[in-house]
Amino acid sequence: MTDSLLPRIISVDDHIIEPPDLFQRWLPQKYQDRAPRVERRLISRASQLFDGLVEDPDGAPGDVWFFGDSAYVLRRPILILKDVETTAAMRGNETATYDEMDPACYDPKARVKMMQTQHVDASLAFPTFPRFCGQALSEQTTTDRDFGLACVRAYNDFMVEEWAGESEGRLIPLPVVPLWDPTLAAAEVRRNAARGARAVAFSEVVGHLGYPTIHDKNWDPFFAACEETGTVVCMHIGSSSKMMPLPPGAPDVVTTTLQFTNSYASIADFVFSGVLVRYPNLKLAYSEGQAGWLPYAMERMDHAYLHHTWGHGEEPMPELPSAYIRRNVYGCIFADRHAIENARKIGIDNITFEVDFPHADGPFPKTYEHLASQFEGVDAETTYKIIRGNAIKLFQLDFDKDLTFDWDSAA
Repeated sequence: MTDSLLPRIISVDDHIIEPPDLFQRWLPQKYQDRAPRVERRLISRASQLFDGLVEDPDGAPGDVWFFGDSAYVLRRPILILKDVETTAAMRGNETATYDEMDPACYDPKARVKMMQTQHVDASLAFPTFPRFCGQALSEQTTTDRDFGLACVRAYNDFMVEEWAGESEGRLIPLPVVPLWDPTLAAAEVRRNAARGARAVAFSEVVGHLGYPTIHDKNWDPFFAACEETGTVVCMHIGSSSKMMPLPPGAPDVVTTTLQFTNSYASIADFVFSGVLVRYPNLKLAYSEGQAGWLPYAMERMDHAYLHHTWGHGEEPMPELPSAYIRRNVYGCIFADRHAIENARKIGIDNITFEVDFPHADGPFPKTYEHLASQFEGVDAETTYKIIRGNAIKLFQLDFDKDLTFDWDSAA
């Protein structure tokens, strides 16, 4: 397949750096005294990436999201700067301000313009300040759940009406839900589905956050709403606020290397919970976990189910675990040549692509070059489905003209 024929990307994992006045504009007036807000502070240069706020009068200026008793410091690895050369070269964890970052981080019109330069047609963006499944909005409102629900609804109103609203389908809305109540979460899914949202952010292991687990049918109202409305349950690595613990003395890069294990653990949890038996049309999408490991995971889960019968739940599954993975689960890749070469073992319809804009491990500003290297020598059907086609079908996107891709001319 020649470079000129590479399909334009539907990226199912990007991120939004929320505009600093989001909640001032979308949250009801009666809650404004407690609304999440951004303030500029001087921050210690010795502070590490996820330490939170460590102030220092001799430190560097940085913008900080304050909400309840939490502080989220904006840092350069999660965004791009106006200076593209500096962005491409940076590898540190320096603080950042909205003045320094490219407007494409937080402004929908600027984002679409940036996408056009990067061979990207559509993008689904996970939260930043609220964290990957919006858990901050639930954690910081435990004493006033009406306030918490108002914050969730304000974020979703922004996401659906402003972020995605005038993008002509290029920005795919990704709402969040109140995690303390599956019934309220179901209602929020239906509210957003009624205005066109077909995705929802959720935790890979919600029980780690202190909320009801997916077992004992706790979340069935939510899953029923997602299945009924065709809403995809989108789970980003780290959305359980936990990662694989580091061995003593190991550098942080070990965590990055092992991040796929979060997705593996979540898929196994869903498969053996019985959720996918009760909701056969429910779709689960895993972001930033890659997919090259899935053939082994399916083999291992099938073996465990057949040979470790003492470990089954109360309701045995009518099919092997691998059947549910191929029917209900979608992996997401951005640097996984192994998955591309083994796409038919994984399931050619079960892999999607991401750009991870504007995070530092993404390919910006050479997205097309990276895409070409990943799909060099790959057949046209596999290329189209992973880069674009599977996401169009999964998220019910209105890009029908591109579904008539000419396999013969592209071969």
